[in-house]
Amino acid sequence: MLTRKTLSLADAKIIAAAASAKATAEGWTVVIAIHDNGGNLIYLERADGTQLGSIVVAQEKSRTALRFKRPTKVLEDSILSGRVHMMSLPGITSVEGGLPLLLDGEVIGSIGVSGVQSSQDGAVAAAGAAALAGL
Repeated sequence: MLTRKTLSLADAKIIAAAASAKATAEGWTVVIAIHDNGGNLIYLERADGTQLGSIVVAQEKSRTALRFKRPTKVLEDSILSGRVHMMSLPGITSVEGGLPLLLDGEVIGSIGVSGVQSSQDGAVAAAGAAALAGL
């Protein structure tokens, strides 16, 4: 039998709080979605005034990072460098703002952020992921 680490709701709230603090400090309104290692949504936060479309986009960025075990920025860069066939992969959202969440080299969940420019979404997601070091 295999055992796998995964995020708890308490962990997700800590990660989301760090991401939200970054967004608030920058004056950005975003949606933050956090999934466990099975791809189940365990936390979603939408800042007041964030466009409704970002609810789905944040979740899809998070799921993509989890499914492919890499930041969505890596997939975006791959496509921008000419590997356009990557856009046809099932379940891919190749826009910066999604990160796998790692603990001891193991993917334990993911975070996706949407609401501002993709590089800004990425910065917010990175702030959330950095909170893992304190868990």
